[in-house]
Amino acid sequence: MAKRLLTTLNLSYSEAWGLLFRAAEIKNANYTSDLLAGKTIVMIFEKASTRTRVSFEIAVNQMGGKTLLMTRHDSQLGRHEPIADTARVLSRYADGLIVRTYAHSTLDFLAAYSDIPVINALSDDFHPCQILSDMLTITERTPDLEKVRIAWVGDGNNVAHSLMQAAIYFPFELFMTFPKGYEPNTDIIGNCLSLGAKIYMTYDPEEGVEDAHYVYTDVWASMGQEDEQEKRAEIFAPYQVNEELLAGAHPDCKVMHCLPAHRGEEITDEVIEGPRSIVWDQAENRLHMQKAILEWVYGNHDYHQYTVTTKHGKHQAFPHAPF
Repeated sequence: MAKRLLTTLNLSYSEAWGLLFRAAEIKNANYTSDLLAGKTIVMIFEKASTRTRVSFEIAVNQMGGKTLLMTRHDSQLGRHEPIADTARVLSRYADGLIVRTYAHSTLDFLAAYSDIPVINALSDDFHPCQILSDMLTITERTPDLEKVRIAWVGDGNNVAHSLMQAAIYFPFELFMTFPKGYEPNTDIIGNCLSLGAKIYMTYDPEEGVEDAHYVYTDVWASMGQEDEQEKRAEIFAPYQVNEELLAGAHPDCKVMHCLPAHRGEEITDEVIEGPRSIVWDQAENRLHMQKAILEWVYGNHDYHQYTVTTKHGKHQAFPHAPF
């Protein structure tokens, strides 16, 4: 069966940890390869994109492959043709699908009815590629994740869901703060907690960021929620990441944002341009992680070779899948 990365839960522990190590190696080596030579990857982008599209296109190109972009205006997807039919046809033409879409069910259908790899480049429910590259950005600064407290401030959206799933694999503490009525999906919360994630939730932003080493935020209204922008701006105003809020975080706290940022809304210009900001490193690491993900899909890299050092000593990077 072809590999799928629809959510982080498609990875074993060793693969999740291994992707971090491998992406770091790729970054340090200025990596190119011919792994994808002769392969064409179809990129189905129902949602507009800058970082995701460019990083994946460059990654495929630098690994010897080609991409073909399909927007919602370039195909029958979502019109009158069933998604299952599109999946079957594209399986006959292409060597893989990279999909940025609205409903996560679109990805599920494409994966169920195709026999080529499918990678989730974003859906309304999950953004696994973003969070895996964010974990690379964090481990570059704090290798021992058992000592890390991450605070999520804002909407319980797709990035928040994938961050919660990352807490299953990586031993950081995750404090989530959001307005009432904008919590993450309760089923996803319950699943992550049942699988060992250390997640704590509060409606108080000051409590949420207290002693946090990393404070992560995102736009208040995602694509498809534009009609809620004015209402959300009023409700989310106390959750703006500004210098006043960060005063209660760890003194060495770093600020993260997956971009694009609405400066003056979820984050101030002072913070995103200030010394705490690591958002540009996040953006760069998308490219290196996309290469690692593509290598995971199409290569045979040994992810069991890596070791992790924690307070309990050095051990293999979780060689057994928990699922």
